[in-house]
Amino acid sequence: MTWRPAFWLWAGGVIAVDLATKQWALSALEPYENHPLLGDLLGIQLVFNSGAAFSMGAGYTWVLTLVALAITAGIVFYGRRARTGPAVALFGIALGGAIGNLIDRLFRDPSFGQGHVVDMINYGHQFVGNVADIAIVGAAIAIVAGSLFGWHPLGETGDDAPVAAAGGSTVGSSDEVTDGDAEAERG
Repeated sequence: MTWRPAFWLWAGGVIAVDLATKQWALSALEPYENHPLLGDLLGIQLVFNSGAAFSMGAGYTWVLTLVALAITAGIVFYGRRARTGPAVALFGIALGGAIGNLIDRLFRDPSFGQGHVVDMINYGHQFVGNVADIAIVGAAIAIVAGSLFGWHPLGETGDDAPVAAAGGSTVGSSDEVTDGDAEAERG
């Protein structure tokens, strides 16, 4: 069974929500003016981030754009190999977040490849993020947490061996028993 359409649908959904919230923030908010939602814990504040997390690396926007491209390629590489619905969803969500912020880096002011990421969710005056950040961090946490509890997001075992099916036969990635597998079961 192929999960590729679902992978791209998850990514597209996150991109759409991220771009919509960024456009809303740009049209409805004054830059750097904080609007508290939950006292000092959570607010809405439009900022333009030229750096990475916590505005680190602000002077290296081109480098951050190249890193974002590499991370996006890595997510596509691994995400297309996901074998379960939850893994496909998590990799798709992470890809959507990565692309959402990459779009800002490539196409927003001040110039191509040096664009500032639009952020608008103020977390207790510690940092300001966006929907793409939530998608990336949330998917990464879920993948790591699942892996710590024995879940293999790519459907592989530790030694990348075929997984035994309920009936005891060995099933390859195409879900077909090979002649060698049937022979091994008999002997």
